[in-house]
Parts: sequence; structure tokens; C-alpha cells
Amino acid sequence: MIDYKELINKMTLEEKASLLSGKDMWETKTIERLNLPTIIMSDGPHGVRRQVGAGDHLGLNASLPATCFPTAATVANSWDPEIGELVGSCIGEEALVQGVGVILGPGMNIKRSPLCGRNFEYYSEDPYLCGKMAAAEVRGLQSKGISACPKHYAVNSQELRRMSSDSIVDERTLREIYLTAFEIVVKEARPKSMMTSYNRINGVYASENEKLLQEILRDEWGFEGFVVTDWGGSNDHVESVKAGNHLEMPTTGGDSDRELAEAVRKGILKEEILDRRVEELLKVIYEIHPVMKAHKSKDIQIEEHHNAARRAAAESIVLLKNEENLLPVSKDTKVAIIGDFAKTPRYQGAGSSIVNCTKLENTIDVLKDYELTVVGVERGYARGGREDADMRRAALELAKKAQVVLFYLGLDEISETEGLDRTHMRIPESQVSLLAEVAKVNPNIAAVISAGSAIEMPWMDKCKAALHGYLGGQAGAGAMLQVITGQVCPSGKLAETIPLRCEDTPAYHYFPGKEYSAEYREGLYIGYRYYDKAEVSVQFPFGYGLSYTSFAYSELGVAEKEVSFILTNTGDTDGAEVAQLYIGAKNSEIYRPVKELKGFSKVFLKAGESKRVVIPLDDKAFRYFNTGNNRWEVEEGEYHIFIGASSADIRLRGSLHILGEAAKCWYDKEAMIPYESGRIQAVSDREFAALLGHDIPDGRWNEDGILDVNDALCQMYYARNGLARLAYKVLTGLKERSEKKGIPNLNVLFIYNMPFRGIAKMTNGIITMEMARQLVRMVNGHFFAGFKGFVGGFFRSRGAQRNTK
Repeated sequence: MIDYKELINKMTLEEKASLLSGKDMWETKTIERLNLPTIIMSDGPHGVRRQVGAGDHLGLNASLPATCFPTAATVANSWDPEIGELVGSCIGEEALVQGVGVILGPGMNIKRSPLCGRNFEYYSEDPYLCGKMAAAEVRGLQSKGISACPKHYAVNSQELRRMSSDSIVDERTLREIYLTAFEIVVKEARPKSMMTSYNRINGVYASENEKLLQEILRDEWGFEGFVVTDWGGSNDHVESVKAGNHLEMPTTGGDSDRELAEAVRKGILKEEILDRRVEELLKVIYEIHPVMKAHKSKDIQIEEHHNAARRAAAESIVLLKNEENLLPVSKDTKVAIIGDFAKTPRYQGAGSSIVNCTKLENTIDVLKDYELTVVGVERGYARGGREDADMRRAALELAKKAQVVLFYLGLDEISETEGLDRTHMRIPESQVSLLAEVAKVNPNIAAVISAGSAIEMPWMDKCKAALHGYLGGQAGAGAMLQVITGQVCPSGKLAETIPLRCEDTPAYHYFPGKEYSAEYREGLYIGYRYYDKAEVSVQFPFGYGLSYTSFAYSELGVAEKEVSFILTNTGDTDGAEVAQLYIGAKNSEIYRPVKELKGFSKVFLKAGESKRVVIPLDDKAFRYFNTGNNRWEVEEGEYHIFIGASSADIRLRGSLHILGEAAKCWYDKEAMIPYESGRIQAVSDREFAALLGHDIPDGRWNEDGILDVNDALCQMYYARNGLARLAYKVLTGLKERSEKKGIPNLNVLFIYNMPFRGIAKMTNGIITMEMARQLVRMVNGHFFAGFKGFVGGFFRSRGAQRNTK
């Protein structure tokens, strides 16, 4: 048993401070004279991205081969925690093989808007589903003895200026929507670490937010691990350590270490707080290290994990449409395959989560393994949207020869990438126009969709059938063919609503944030909570998904602690159904959504089989957050109990009287009419201020053109220095050229949105915070004074590094 206090007492102040920042891009520091172990962290969340050469945060340099599992947006459609745990377990095994002690994932941010460029990494628009699926992956990962690191805590919903934006959100929305999933994960899966987001929340950076890190995470939820910043996401290391953050990553070359030690000497930071953070970090390191040391295998179970990836993908495929039972396709049916995605699949998003997969299936190459009579394959369209008459003509001729056309379409790479939000929800017009032309010569089209987030589908009437595979990982092509040929009965359900138009989405007028602020004016009403309350029609509702069989619900039973019912497979095919429990207050004194997901169960039934399904009512079933009392409460009264096949397909209804407290309205209902009605697309300043309970923070940029260290490099367009404005133009030009090519330039995107302080946090100590501040002086028109300060800072930093060594 290690006596951590005795161990820490042996350390000098400088040694203790040094442990709270990285050794390099991925590894923690050691103290050699005390023989302290270190741990290696690696990006996830849908596979291990372990770099062994030059490390970077964006997936630019090569990483070791690993299994690329379906992304979180895909796995969430399985609604099956067993699948989440399977994926986590496999990733944990591969992490051990590659010497990784902490996997940076799962990604848990709530899908506030379909336009967030990183939605493919996130589970759902619903916090309950997100929390349950993420908890399963964490359990799977940590069953191997390593640490999961759920991210990004918290309220990180946009990529634009993500390192400097300020998420302005009311307390009730914060607790009920954006923190609930993290709460479920902490309480049910006990992650050993947690990653903070880049952004501010109500004016305070996540990594310095004592309310989030200490009061809620540790004191309320009982978290016992360590907290790490997102890479380059530290603002003030001293303030973050005070607030409850432990580890700043990556290395700053000793710059941050010296800041901590100096803060203790000056009485700005109490040494007992520093000691506490070191102890909390060391406890996790010493828990992980023996597991890593004892693991001997150097081989990944490539085939076993590839099959697991295929199973996860197959369980997550959503059947959106199936007129005339076009699917599954029989082996004697003549099939034409059209679409660029059939040969070059979209199977993961771009950015820090890119996995160098062990093997990669594409539809054309694995056709031989499935009973399909394929009469031909044509690319049909250019991936990036360029029209090609010859390809189009060949596709149309092929379609005429077939009985069924499998038309592969979806979003290209530039549409879904870390560092860049989408500006619309459309897929390239070249795909849509070809689909329309093919439908004229052959109406029997089954669309096969690849996209990591919701897209507009005005072209759905051109298809008799549609399968959505999201981003299915390295085995996604085979999984899709399993469903197409009927080897697997589709059972996926949408983990997010697919709206008719981008303009219909609740945050449409508020996303992305303007200048500094990202104002969450829609409040609680995101996803189905909004569409239900405001009675807005959608393309496909939350929780929707068809099957090759059918299911009947009957004999609802409602008790204080559980809801039960009989589920029967009434078709002639074995299959699984996701039964969903929603709860809504009948006559609440406060504004609430019509209904909210509070439980679900995925049940496999053989043809004709029946089972009684039991869904427990947990502590989150009836609660709401009372901002007036600043606590969770249960309102006494009658509640609707809904059991459905989707949020819009309710099969059974019941009610239950719940004891609790009388809800005393703490807000002015007249001032908050949009939240009472759910019609939140045009919330006024007065109404949003009433929701917040205080004045709206001024989120405008400085009108005089003066930048500070927390301003992003993309704001240099109004800088006072001509060279800075030129640098902005060059950077913007590089970004726009990569967008036109359809290939995201991750380096440019990261730099474009990075604040000046990020230069100090991401250059391994070559540039210090002092030098970053001098860069800002130069940009603000004081070029020579700033340059002099920059050079002086460089030499002072080198001297300090020598003294530290």
C-alpha cells in the first residue's frame, strides 16, 4: 500500500508542480529519483490512435494499426449498452497491447445542432441515451484495467472558435441537458479520468470552473479520478489547479511548471491544494501502471475485433424506409450498385479520432462473400460534387439492366471534421440529381446512406427503401450487406431527429455563436423536446427505425419503481426491437417538454415469441432542476407514462401519481412565453435574460480592434498590424482551398480557431505565455516593442529551462 502523503513529502516544490503537465504530446512526467511511473494517453474514442513517431493532436502523423469501430453517432443507434461495452472492451484490449493507459473518450457532447462538425463523435441529442451508451463503453474500456476519459466536459457544441467561445446557458438547461449524461457516466461507470472542454461556460473556462470540477463533479457526483485539459485547452494553469483540474496537456516545456511553483511561493496557490492534485493524479497512475506492466501480449486480435466491429455496425444500421418490402434483396434479384461510396467508403470522421485501421472493407471487394446477383457497378458521381457526364450516362445505362438499384450516397469528408462546422445539411447536388435521373429509368432504388450526423432528405421520395449506416467503421461495408441480403434483421433506431430542413432546427438562429458568445437561447428545447413541444414536423423522429419483422405491445403495467409490458414479434422473421419509455408531467406548474426519454430496452425475439419487458424507473425519471432553489426536485402530481417504438410512435399509455414537492414557479411566466410554449426560434433579449436570471453578457469583440491573448487567430482580420491582417488572409485562403478540394486541412483548421495563448500551450515550450502576450502586442500595432519583448522572453525562457534542469 503506497503512502501518497509520505511520497509527496519527499518531493521538492518544483517536482510536485512538474507532475501536473505533460512530458511530451502524450505522456505524463516522472521523477526518476523517486522511480515514479508514467502513463501514456491516446486519442479514441472509436479506436486507439497511438502515435509512436512524432506526436500531434490532429491525426496528421501515422499511428499504429488498430481496429476502427463505428463512431459514437453510429453505435448510439444500436440503443444497446451491450454493444457499447463490447466496443469499449475491444478498444481497451488494444490499448494494453499498444502501451496506452488512458483512452481519450468517449465523446459525450450533446447534439445541440446537426451542424456541429464533430457530431459524428457524439452519441445523441438526448442526455439519457448518451449517458447510458457512454457508461457502457467506459465499463468496457476500464474492465481491462486502463482508464477511459469521457469528454468534453462541458457544453461544447460548436467547432468554430471552440478554444475561445463562451457558452451562455441557463442553470436548468445546463443541469438537465448538458451535464446529465456526464452524471450518469460518473455514477454508473466510475471513469478514472475526465477531459475538460476548450470553451468557457458562462464566462469561466471549463478547465478553471470550480463549480463544474469541484462542486458538481467531485462533491455531488463522487468522481475520484483526475481531470485533464483538452490538448492546448489550458488557459491559466494556476487557476485550473485551484479549481480542480490536474493535468495540463501537452507539455509546455516547463513554462507551466514554473508558474505553479511561483504561485505557491507568492501565496497565490496553497501548497496543500497542489499536494492534493498530485495525490489524486498519482492514485490513478499507480492503479493503471501495474496492469500495463503485467500485460505481455503484443498482438491485436485482428479478426476477432474486426468481427466485433462488424457486429456493432450491423446492430446500428437504421432501416428508414421499405416500400413494397424491397429489402432484403433475394439472391436471384439482379442488382446494380451505383455510387462512389461503394468503392471508397465513408467509415469515420476527420480529426483527432482518425484510426489507422487494421483492415478496411469496401462494398465492391466484399461482394463475393454475399449472395447477390450483381449486374454491374458504376461510380456515377464525383465525390466532391463535380459533374461528370460520362459517369452519369454509364450509371443510367446500368440502372436499366437491374431489378434493384443499390444507390450509395452521403456526406463527403470535408462535411464532417473536427475544427469545422457545417453551414447546411445538404448532401452534394451531384448525388441528388443523379438519384432523380436513376429513379426515372428504374424506380426500385434502395438508398444506402453514409453520414455521421443528420442530413436533409428531400430526395427520399425517389427511393423505395433506405438504409442509414452512419459511419460504420472498418467493417461497415460487410455489415450493410448483411442487412441488405437479410442475414441480419435491421434493429437500429435513430439517436437523433432528422428534420425536414435545417431551418426547422431549434438552434438554427443561434448556431454557431456570434463573436465571443454562443447563446443557448433555445434552453431545454433541443431535438425531439423541441419538435414535440412546438409541433414541428420532421423527416424521421427520434428513436425511429423499421424492421423486416413487426412487433406488438400489450398489457402495460405501471408501478412505483418500474414499468412493464408484453412485447411480441408478430412477423415471420427473428429480430430485435428497441422499446422506449418516455415520461411527461400532466399539469406541471413549470415549463417542461411534452415527454422525455427515461428508459429503454433492446429485446431480441424469435418470430412469434413474446416476452414481458421490465424498464426500471430510476432517480432521473421524474426530476427537474429548480433554479430558484438550486437543487433537483420531484414535482408531486400525475405523470404520463408512454411506451413507444419511437418518440412519435407511442404504443402504450398509462399514468402514475408521484409524491414529491409542490413546484413553486421561480420565474416570471410572462417574461418567458417562448419557454412555456416551446416556440423558441425567435427568443428576444428580454426573454433570454429572464431565462438566465441575469443580464446577457456582452459577447461582442472589441470594437477598437484590440486583441488579447484569448482571441482567436481568425480574428486578425481586424488587427491593427498589417502583417497580422495579411497572415489572416493567407490562413483563410488555405482553409478555403482545402474546403474546395473536399479534403480537410486539419492543421489549418486548428490554427484558424486557436487563440494566441494556444501558441504557448501547443509548441512544447518553444513559445511561452510571456512570448504569446508579446505576439499580441505586435498584432495590436506595437510591433517593435512587442518584438523586443518577444526576443527577451525567448532568452528568459531558455535561462529558466537551464536553471530548472
